[in-house]
Amino acid sequence: MTILLAPDKFKGSLTAQEVCAIAGDAIAAIDPSHKIIAIPLADGGEGSCELLTSFSGGSFTTVRVHDPLFRPIKAHYGITKDGTTAFLEMAVASGLQLLKPPERNPSLTSTIGTGELMRHALDHSVQQIVLGIGGSATNDAGMGMATALGIQFFSDTGELLEPIGKNLSFVHRIDTSLLHPRLAEVNITIFCDVDNPLHGAQGAAYTFAPQKGADRAMVILLDTGLQHYEAILERTFHKPVNFPGAGAGGGLPASLQAITNLNVRAGIDFIMEFTGLEEHIREADLIITGEGKIDEQTLHGKVVNGVAKLARKHHKPLVVIAGKSELTPQQTEELGIRKIITIANASTPEEQAMQNAGSLLKKRILNDLKPFLIS
Repeated sequence: MTILLAPDKFKGSLTAQEVCAIAGDAIAAIDPSHKIIAIPLADGGEGSCELLTSFSGGSFTTVRVHDPLFRPIKAHYGITKDGTTAFLEMAVASGLQLLKPPERNPSLTSTIGTGELMRHALDHSVQQIVLGIGGSATNDAGMGMATALGIQFFSDTGELLEPIGKNLSFVHRIDTSLLHPRLAEVNITIFCDVDNPLHGAQGAAYTFAPQKGADRAMVILLDTGLQHYEAILERTFHKPVNFPGAGAGGGLPASLQAITNLNVRAGIDFIMEFTGLEEHIREADLIITGEGKIDEQTLHGKVVNGVAKLARKHHKPLVVIAGKSELTPQQTEELGIRKIITIANASTPEEQAMQNAGSLLKKRILNDLKPFLIS
């Protein structure tokens, strides 16, 4: 029997690679004759670019950039073994985790570090940049990123503006004469799993800025700035920049849309395609996926949902392993799941399950997976 292991990480407990290793050992202990294929997955969020770099046999490059408050830091990105594709995560250069709680202020933060990572990749001849935009500390609509790539922003008095959220309202003229020349020839893909517009009640400021340190007055100021900035971008670049998803990453997709031929993808779709997951599912006899918690969100853009769709398409039995499950029987049936194996249960509280996730996961698989493995 060919068994495909295709889980996400168990956040706070196990990486996707560790889940594959533990499950693989447990299956081999039940019956070593089974062929096991391990494809660790992610949904486009934290850790996705590291996973893609590892899968492609690539390596990591460390670069000196500026954090959201313009302080020098070291950040890294991945590059495929053949040197053609760079995998970047916005969070490592422009992320909220880089700031202490009192420092969080999206009117003063910038995406300049993300742009510096992109510039470094462009200078090293990549043909494609893949960017995860989760976890940002910013609401500058990509002004900082664009600055690092050669754009200059001027006020109506000719003052060169600092690329931060509060200056969105003051942009009057955009100078593109120094824009990095390779942007025109490199494919740019972002992972985006939300459909928030750039501004408005569901936009970047109202939806995401409060968790980045904004109060009500700042949210209003930032939203006004985003509306103004949209008009200036469209006047300069002659194309719409407000689209479903433009509000993600503090509005960074708006600037990327203006200065590149942007490709917006759901993270899980890109990762499944990149890893050739469907072909492995087609050839497998049993599919095992999972993540730390499966619930209502699982049905929308998560790894388990993506794997389940392909398993149903190819009529393959699907088993899900998880730290905890809140799916209803109807949702479980809709996903085509034959069985859910959870670490936490009536006798194992969630905290204990997270602390002992590895040993408990192996124990659960040894106890509960046998009927699927013994013919």
